[in-house]
This record gives sequence, structure tokens and C-alpha cells, in this order.
Amino acid sequence: MTKPIIGITSHVELDYKHSLSNDYVEAVIQAGGIPVILPIGIDSDVAVLLEKIDGLIVTGGGDIDPMLFGEEPHPKLGMISPGRDSFEIAIIEQALAANKPILAICRGIQILNITVGGDMYQDIYSQMEEPLLQHSQKATRTHLAHKVSVTEGSLLEDIAGQSTFNVNTYHHQAVRNVPKPLIVSGRASDGIIEAIESTEHTFVLGLQWHPEPLAVSGNKIAIQIFDRFIKSC
Repeated sequence: MTKPIIGITSHVELDYKHSLSNDYVEAVIQAGGIPVILPIGIDSDVAVLLEKIDGLIVTGGGDIDPMLFGEEPHPKLGMISPGRDSFEIAIIEQALAANKPILAICRGIQILNITVGGDMYQDIYSQMEEPLLQHSQKATRTHLAHKVSVTEGSLLEDIAGQSTFNVNTYHHQAVRNVPKPLIVSGRASDGIIEAIESTEHTFVLGLQWHPEPLAVSGNKIAIQIFDRFIKSC
């Protein structure tokens, strides 16, 4: 069987320096895919690029320009990369139109939601009144810091095989309003949205946590997430 080619977006600092944790690469290889790292600056050639890849992983990284969802920058907003924002929105739009599988992780879940018209909290700790968990853990990337409860009948529940499980966490921004065709399929105990998915595509899954180091370290549910994604590709 031919291995699927998986395009992986990367973290970009001030639109000039690309970087990517090797966990993404290793998780794709482990699941049976061939990883290819995607740069910014090729927005006009996204259609050509999509013909060459079988699936898309939108990765974690810095913050997102709030002007994309009609807001000005909050004082707690971190470093943004307009070039990364524009490229990821362009490739997500066309991947959705082509029904190519998408796995969107951490920052990825947020830019996925914005691409379809949703919005987000620029900083959950100053924009939410509810008491919150620690969502930027002070522990190794494989530590399971808090629980996620999954929507019954969702793609995520089918992949995980259970309705509650533990995840790691590294974020201060989060998805807020989720428009169709996306639905919320997982939340933390404090109400923060931890997973979204599409009701109209073969495989479109956004996760607020980082399954890639968990998969590489042997976490069963994280492995199953990457396995299902690669099989969908």
C-alpha cells in the first residue's frame, strides 16, 4: 500500500524563521505516513500543493492575529505571524473544499475555527470569568495534566473508544464560538473547548492539546488519533 504524504505546517517567528517539533514528524512516520514540512509564502500555490499531499496537519505555535475575527489586540496577546495566518487559512479553506483530511493541533484548532468564521479568546485567563484550570502545564510534554470529556457519538469518541480521558496542555488562547460545519466534541472540566470536528467532511478534527508527543511516547489514545488520521488519508 502506498504511504500517504502528509503536509505539516510549522511555527514561524516574525515571518522569517521556521521551526517544528520532531514529535509531529515521528508521530506521522509511526502511523504510516510520509511527513513533508510546509513553509509560508506560497499562498498563491496552495492548490498545486494540495494536489501533492494526501492530508494536512496544522500545528501548534504562537498566537493568532485577532483582526482576523474582528478584534483588536488584547494586552495579553503574544507574538503573531501574519504570514503563517494567511497561509494556513488559505490551505485549510482549500483542503476543506477538497475534503482532504485535516488534523489541527493546539494553535491549529484555533485557526481552523477562524477559517470557517468562528472566533476565539485571545487570553482565557483575562477574558473568562469562570475559574479555570492551569492550561499551560509546568511539566514534561508527556504529562497528562487534566481531563477531557467527549461528546457522545462524535468522531473523537469513536477514535478514543471512551468518553473521558486525560491530556497534556500548553495554551492561553482557546476556541470560543464554533460555526457549522464544525461542532464541539470535547471540553475540559472548566468548560474550555478542547476538541472540534466537522459534520460534513470525512476527517476534520481539531484538538487543543498536543497528541504528537503522547503518540511518540506510547499513549494509546494519541496513537489511535494519528492512526485514524493517516488511514483517512
